Amino acid sequence: MKRSGLPLDSIYQEQITYSRWRTTWYALQADWLAKSGAILFFVLLILSVLGQWIQPYPIDKQFLDNTLMPPIWDKNSDLAFVFGTDDLGRDILSRLIAGVSSTFGAGLLVALFVFTVGISLSLFIALGHHVRALIINHILDMLLSIPSLLLAIIFIAFMEASLFNACIAVSLALLPRLTVTLYSAISNELEKAYVCVLKLDGASLSFIVKRIILPNISPILVSEFTRTLSLAILDISALGFLGLGAQLPSSEWGTMIGHSLESIFLAPWTVMLPGFCIFITVLAINLLGFGVSRAITKGVS
Repeated sequence: MKRSGLPLDSIYQEQITYSRWRTTWYALQADWLAKSGAILFFVLLILSVLGQWIQPYPIDKQFLDNTLMPPIWDKNSDLAFVFGTDDLGRDILSRLIAGVSSTFGAGLLVALFVFTVGISLSLFIALGHHVRALIINHILDMLLSIPSLLLAIIFIAFMEASLFNACIAVSLALLPRLTVTLYSAISNELEKAYVCVLKLDGASLSFIVKRIILPNISPILVSEFTRTLSLAILDISALGFLGLGAQLPSSEWGTMIGHSLESIFLAPWTVMLPGFCIFITVLAINLLGFGVSRAITKGVS
């Protein structure tokens, strides 16, 4: 028998109490939107690693007799080019698959770097009550008033336009927002009564951070990581679109849109398909992030 979605003891009809992580796992399994996001996320992860062996053609191979070939849903299409070709006769499907590593993969590395540095910096500011921590906090507050994309453009103005430099600029631009958000969440937890009791009871600061603070703000950590990943992908694509990020012949999706913009009326699929890939990627990340955050919240409660 079952009650409230959890199995019952067969003798006493009592609800079994599971651990926090097992309850979170059950809640995540019941969320079909989160599972859809997880499937898309892992497909993108596989393509970013194995894409060069999966793509039908090299990304720079030109089929000059088949320039601007429409996708297969058009009556004038060719089955050899599922998503058609661009103005240089390059296969768009191959370029989209190769672009997963340049857009999603680069964004994931940026998000991991920003999250690692951000949580370390926020702990340093929240736990340290000295002048250096206050100075860093005020600098981050000042940078937070500038939009992340504008800040990334300012940073990359001092560097050469490339995908690597775009990742550095986006990392520096996203770091203040994440650090301030995590600093606020950690500070709120430090002011809770049970944390003060643990301090009076002699608990070490590392124990409080690892066993109390970080698990309690885990929904915020998940939501902030997915938000950072989404912003990283959008900012990297925006810099590529503006010509400040990945350069041709790179198949980064934003660069593909910027290069094909002049052909939007003649061959709209060359712009719409990379834009649709960016949309689906950001949607999958947010579905997975919100689902995991909700499941962790249910596991805590």
